[in-house]
Amino acid sequence: MKLTVEVSKYPLAEEYKEPIKGFIDELNKHEKVKVISNTLSTQLFGDYDDVMAALQGCIRWSFEKYGKVVFVCKFLHGDLRP
Repeated sequence: MKLTVEVSKYPLAEEYKEPIKGFIDELNKHEKVKVISNTLSTQLFGDYDDVMAALQGCIRWSFEKYGKVVFVCKFLHGDLRP
C-alpha cells in the first residue's frame, strides 16, 4: 500500500531553523522514501511501512535532540506526489 504524509514541524524555541533542517536531513537518509520540502511543509511518499518507519524514527530523533516540538501530520492513502 502506498502512503503520502504531509508534515509540519514547529519547534518551541527561538532558534527554529536548525531543528527543522535537521529533521528534514534525517528524513532524507531514508532512501526508500521520497521527500519533498517547501516553505510550509515536508511531504513524504512511498510504501506505507517505509514511510511510517522513517517518520517514527525521525520524530523520535527530533524529540531526543531538540526537546519540545509540535508535529502536525496529514496522512493520505496513495502516492500523491506532484
